[in-house]
Amino acid sequence: MSRTRRSNRGWLRTLTSVEEPTARLVCFPHSGGTAAVYRPWSTALPADVALHAVQYPGHADRLAEPPADSIAEMATQVAAELRQLPPVRCALIGHSLGALVAYETARAMRDSGAPVHHLFVSGAAGPWLAGGGTTHRLGDDELWSSVVRLGGIEPEIADQPELRDLLLPVLRSDITLHETYRPAPEATPLECPVRGYYNTEDPLVDADQVATWAAVNDGEFSMRALPGGHFRLLSHPDEMVADIMAALTESGVRR
Repeated sequence: MSRTRRSNRGWLRTLTSVEEPTARLVCFPHSGGTAAVYRPWSTALPADVALHAVQYPGHADRLAEPPADSIAEMATQVAAELRQLPPVRCALIGHSLGALVAYETARAMRDSGAPVHHLFVSGAAGPWLAGGGTTHRLGDDELWSSVVRLGGIEPEIADQPELRDLLLPVLRSDITLHETYRPAPEATPLECPVRGYYNTEDPLVDADQVATWAAVNDGEFSMRALPGGHFRLLSHPDEMVADIMAALTESGVRR
């Protein structure tokens, strides 16, 4: 049974101050990630692009809320908030778990008559390959160590037992959502362009897995390799941001 969730702050966090944006970029974090991981992107964006990031329940300023029950539920809630914003061309970017939430949000927006104009996915296999992992079943020490090795936990946090105990439940919940995710079998293909990213030293996702995102749309699909491991976009976002902006300009999302 789905839990009723009420938050005074909602799902979206605005990371830039743009009075009349020509485009909107909405970012979806990885498992255990918060909206704040995309804050450094604000300085790399053009002045006319509004930047927003999603805050999942159970994370950061929503720590007191229970985690989401499903990726589809998260997408429905995010789409509802996006439809309340002033209408400008909108693109979504999600990394790892966030790629799946972004995809489901794009579907929800399309089904409500307000389709997004571009979907970017990073560090994730396509929806039909995304589930089936067993990391969420590991013991606490193994689970924590595996995420630390990938670079998903900042070093100053990794060795603090109190923070580990606070973050582990929501991290496990996020990974569970990712590894038990199944796309709707009757999902209608998106019409917007889709661009996938993978990192050449990522032990979790390779080029062939990212290439399966081509099946989610009837339009243009492209992909690009970037150097580094699974979480390189957190420490070196400029190259990805520049590529996203170039793609948005080329496709007419950003005029």
